Amino acid sequence: MFRKKMGDRDELHVLAVDDSVIERKFLEIMLKKSHYKVTTAENGLRALEQLGLIGDENPSTMEGNDLKVNLIITDYCMPGMTGYELMKKIKESPNLKTIPVVIMSSENIPTRIKKCLEDGAEEFMLKPLQQSDVLRLRNHVP
Repeated sequence: MFRKKMGDRDELHVLAVDDSVIERKFLEIMLKKSHYKVTTAENGLRALEQLGLIGDENPSTMEGNDLKVNLIITDYCMPGMTGYELMKKIKESPNLKTIPVVIMSSENIPTRIKKCLEDGAEEFMLKPLQQSDVLRLRNHVP
């Protein structure tokens, strides 16, 4: 339901989640440069709203439950809800659990990386992301 079949690999839609405006804009630019359609969210709760997992007070401001993404990339360290917690909520949803989630962080903490990968993350990328990292995201979308 939340993944449409792609005839053209350039139509991939990524939900990018990061609490830093600068990091989020940088990621959006890199994704668009690699021909991804991009939707951004400033935190985990906003991402869950956009995915239709929790209600939104003003549904006219976005697509709501109609947001269809092929991949979610999220920062690990965010206030309120970590990228790990966001991934867990997505993986618990029957409608969203098949969407690949990539977690990124500027902190190289092996135990954190291992836990994220064991619990459902497709990949853990270290910031700052490079254009080659963004291109590699295509490998995670069937």
